[in-house]
Amino acid sequence: MKRIALFPGSFDPFTKGHEDIVIRGSLLFDEVIIGIGQNSQKQRFFPIEVMINCINEAFKDYPNVKVDSFVGLTATFAEKINAKYLLRGLRNTTDFEYENSIAQINKNIYPNLETVLFITSPELAYISSTIVRDIHKWGQNVDKYLPYKLPT
Repeated sequence: MKRIALFPGSFDPFTKGHEDIVIRGSLLFDEVIIGIGQNSQKQRFFPIEVMINCINEAFKDYPNVKVDSFVGLTATFAEKINAKYLLRGLRNTTDFEYENSIAQINKNIYPNLETVLFITSPELAYISSTIVRDIHKWGQNVDKYLPYKLPT
């Protein structure tokens, strides 16, 4: 059976920290699907279509990495695409507390779903989509935080 992992997030934007998790996950799983969720509590800065194109470009040399978008619960989407694993990155203990709670709820909704947590590579742990987005909003160059060039 194919081992499919879902790497969900709003990815607004998708950073080099996210890229690192996906690349490492692509070595463990037959397929990694980057799922861009629409979070009802967040207003997107970068349109989903732009992120899909940028992420596809970043992973053009990784045939086992795909990008999709979804609305609704992550666990429901994982079940729909037959993913048995959720791939998540941890930068710090705060992330762990949050991911632990979410993993338990997801397991309750979709019992066949296992959450796999990767510790973020130390040189990338400081990168946050929120901070990168704010830097970009104020006109600063964010190229060093992203695995692709933003369209102009």
